[in-house]
Amino acid sequence: MNKMKILVPGAGPIIIGQAAEFDYSGSQCCSSLREAGHEVVLVNSNPATIQTDPDTADIVYIEPLTVDSVEKIIEKERPDAIIPGMGGQTGLNLTVGLYEKGVLDKYGVKILGTSLKSIEMAEDRDLFRKRMEEIGEPVAKSGIAHTIDESLKLAEKLNYPVVVRPAFTLGGTGGGIAYTKDELEIISGRGLALSPVKQLLVEESILGWLEFEFEVLRDIDDNAIIVCSMENLDPMGVHTGESVVVAPSLTLPENAYQKLRTSALKVVKSLGIVGGCNVQFAYNSKTQDYILIEVNPRVSRSSALASKATGVPIARIAAMLCLGHRIHELPNRVTGNTSAAFEPSIDYVITKIPRWPFDKFKLADRELGTQMKSTGETMSIGRTFEESLMKAWRSIGQGEGYPEFLDWSEERLKKNLKVPNDRRLHVIWTYLKNHNATQKSVDKVCNITDFHAFFIERIAKLVRLEIDAENSHKNLTDELLINLKKNGFGDKHISHLTGISQKKIRDKRKKLDIISSFLMVDTCAGEFEAKTPYFYSTYADKKEPIKTGKSIVILGSGPIRIGQGIEFDYSTVHGVQAARNAGYEAVVVNNNPETVSTDFDASDRLYFEPLDREAIFEILDLERPYGIVLQLGGQTAVNLATHIEEYIKQEKLPTKILGTSVTNMEMAEDREKCGQIMHKNGIHMPEWAAAKNSNEVVKYAERIGYPVLVRPSFVLGGRGMEIVHNRQQLEKYLELESHATPEKPVLVDKFLEGAVELDVDLISDGKNVVIGAIMEQIEMAGVHSGDSSCVMPPQSLDNKTEKEIIKISKKVAKSLGVVGAANLQLAIKDEKIYLLEANPRASRTLPFVSKSTGYPLARIAVNLMLGEKITNLPPILPMEGASVKVPTFSWLKITGLDTVLGPEMKSTGEAMGHGPNFGTAYLKAMKGGNKKIPTKGTVFLSISNKLKVEFIDLAKRLKKLGFNLIATKGTAAHLRASKIDSKVIWRISDKKSPDILSIMREGNVNLIINLPTGKRAATDGAQMRRLAVELGIPFITTITGADAAIKSLEEGENNYLMPINKK
Repeated sequence: MNKMKILVPGAGPIIIGQAAEFDYSGSQCCSSLREAGHEVVLVNSNPATIQTDPDTADIVYIEPLTVDSVEKIIEKERPDAIIPGMGGQTGLNLTVGLYEKGVLDKYGVKILGTSLKSIEMAEDRDLFRKRMEEIGEPVAKSGIAHTIDESLKLAEKLNYPVVVRPAFTLGGTGGGIAYTKDELEIISGRGLALSPVKQLLVEESILGWLEFEFEVLRDIDDNAIIVCSMENLDPMGVHTGESVVVAPSLTLPENAYQKLRTSALKVVKSLGIVGGCNVQFAYNSKTQDYILIEVNPRVSRSSALASKATGVPIARIAAMLCLGHRIHELPNRVTGNTSAAFEPSIDYVITKIPRWPFDKFKLADRELGTQMKSTGETMSIGRTFEESLMKAWRSIGQGEGYPEFLDWSEERLKKNLKVPNDRRLHVIWTYLKNHNATQKSVDKVCNITDFHAFFIERIAKLVRLEIDAENSHKNLTDELLINLKKNGFGDKHISHLTGISQKKIRDKRKKLDIISSFLMVDTCAGEFEAKTPYFYSTYADKKEPIKTGKSIVILGSGPIRIGQGIEFDYSTVHGVQAARNAGYEAVVVNNNPETVSTDFDASDRLYFEPLDREAIFEILDLERPYGIVLQLGGQTAVNLATHIEEYIKQEKLPTKILGTSVTNMEMAEDREKCGQIMHKNGIHMPEWAAAKNSNEVVKYAERIGYPVLVRPSFVLGGRGMEIVHNRQQLEKYLELESHATPEKPVLVDKFLEGAVELDVDLISDGKNVVIGAIMEQIEMAGVHSGDSSCVMPPQSLDNKTEKEIIKISKKVAKSLGVVGAANLQLAIKDEKIYLLEANPRASRTLPFVSKSTGYPLARIAVNLMLGEKITNLPPILPMEGASVKVPTFSWLKITGLDTVLGPEMKSTGEAMGHGPNFGTAYLKAMKGGNKKIPTKGTVFLSISNKLKVEFIDLAKRLKKLGFNLIATKGTAAHLRASKIDSKVIWRISDKKSPDILSIMREGNVNLIINLPTGKRAATDGAQMRRLAVELGIPFITTITGADAAIKSLEEGENNYLMPINKK
């Protein structure tokens, strides 16, 4: 095949419904295309992922994934072809947009893989239904609606409940199940607003049927294989991304499996899909009927899961098939001596559990349906379903890592069994335990949940084992311990049940030789010798010898969650590269199926395991590594530091904890110790106190003086953090949030209102310190740094202040003995610089800084941990122009959540813009995060009294830019007093017309600036912000955010287009 220049669009920032699985598939695709000798041009707006690393492709653009932006790249780079199927729904929709605008024809760019006609046939609900009827495959009774009225008429024919599925959206966005006419009106209105083609499929409900998925690979010659079958524990009605999933399917009888397999292959062939795709079925186990739900004509979330479940690099093979290769021509990289046309065999069980953000969003609606709400997922591997499920529970990184007993009434338990929600597994466990897991209670649970009896019976078996362990009262017999371990019970869980310490349980196990066996994921159930270094642990099978060399173990960060995202996977992959370059074998421990670090060939050995003490200790016993890196896996890895250090000493392992010492890491996290050392070094910190009970919280807040920032100690992403302005508000906080205890104090800090907040990323060898970047937060103080847009270099600091910040940052790094990477959060108020916190680990902003400066900071940091010294690096890394990072939010997916920003992090991802000036960088970043700022039209203003004076200047600047202003009565009066024209509209609570909601619905407003103050803005504001989300109208809720947007419009966007560089 002739060598080509191929454009690969990524998926953009991480949002609920489109997470890191596409960074993994896009990275794998780029790697295979380059190995085949093609030149690859990658475009993506997400700085956090390894995919936008300069080493991933020949040319990498961090640019918005819009038709206009990508057209400029095509004009400049002149690619021969584009692969649309590796960037999720974003990549598909972008390619369709480029085709419809005539860009692909104009520049002679051909589409590789599945044709647009086939994509449309799979994605357009009406065309798909007709095609399935033509080939005789069963689909649910349904109809197409383009208006709310049409959907209501269809529902009358189909009978309620009905399922609404908007066309061309991701993660079920805008869809839902309507049980009544009123519900259908709301869901249809939302779905039509969100479907790019304004089309809905309204179909009969098949609630209660079981859901199965088949992952398929097909080439242009019609050769196709099933990579893997997967089964959802939740029946139909819950999005597959929200369900617990097992692989292979465990309850399908052989004849039914063959029937669905045949159907999947027939459907994929009839649609003409080339590459990877996913076919979803509903199956009635009583009648053995099945119905086709949908086909994703691209690699998907399920592809990432199937890939990690089997070891088959689906995206890599799909990329080769898109180039025209036949499947039998491609090698199976796992065995090294068989063809990719072999269908994998699995002799273990995979369990996937989603990770939901409701621990952060306590007031959000927790009910699960056809629209996604989870931010990430974990996967586990075990010899049985029981072992696999319990390992997944340990891996999710929420709660205690085992089933938690819910002290709920029988009525509440039954209600939560019936209505799908994020706690359903805990509810099933508690209900069974309350009834001693009898057969009667198993039948009851099956009846209420529609889960297959196979799963509930096995959960009941685990519950009975838990009861036995509790009843042993510290007299844990050898037989019971062996049984518990074979069924996946973790040491921590057994310790909780028996009251015996984890250390004593571990010592007892070791005496009885109950230690983990590590088995290989080999695609062929042991039939052929495999070459993959991809392992999982089990207590239920014999050990296999594993060859280890001089290794460095790197702990990953587990499932993606708000506050700990794909950025840490970026750092993990760089850590692997640094360890390998230094001559070590790089070993990764992680349990996130969506990421590049868990690719079987990303490291020398991969252990797909929980990130808890037990799993890490077992791996350390086996590997006996030279060193272990804890700095790259976010707070998850850092929280294990003390236990790992103790274990290394106890077992006399030859292993060093690389980088900043555990003592110094603890000192940075301990407010009191950190405060003392900073005081000694002349560094200011805001006044604070640690309260051990609720009375102390009130006492310290009154002493320090309002406003104060209150938060639980040792939290991630600002969970439970709030700015409190008075005593009444503080008492309300104490009712809602976890109570202070001596073990878990609540921190009370003086809140520096109106301060400028900064982030500093730095690296150090212990003596020399290099500042990677000083980033200025664009949002006002009090907004979590992860939710604030930020710019580098800072725009409002003078030279003297910048020098002072560099001096302070170096002092902090040296006083904390930082070796490797660290992140500092600083604030400037009344010309005084304060240290807010120091994190001695790789930060969320490290990839952004690396891509802005061209220096791979995570890789350099690991080199420093391995003993290299800093030479020939400047004290602060230079950069050209300006870079801006903006957060992206998934407001649409999580109902019941106010969109006002505060100290608790709410964003799920980020986008980046780079340019010669702030305006260009900011406008590009906003477009990259799907938040385009209008350049003309009408701006609605609703400003709180506190900010009205400050806002006058911004209103004048908006008028100068040519915007029309409309405002609520109070704001308009204030503008009038300063001779600024605006049209008055009613507040929502006035219940008169026209109000802002009606103007928004009519499409007569282009931007909303709503600046509330104090705790949770009035319901008027919340209603308006929610509607803005649903209608896609950009809105700003902080005065500093409004200033940045206006400044960017004043500066304007230069015609600037440059790929990222590397030093």
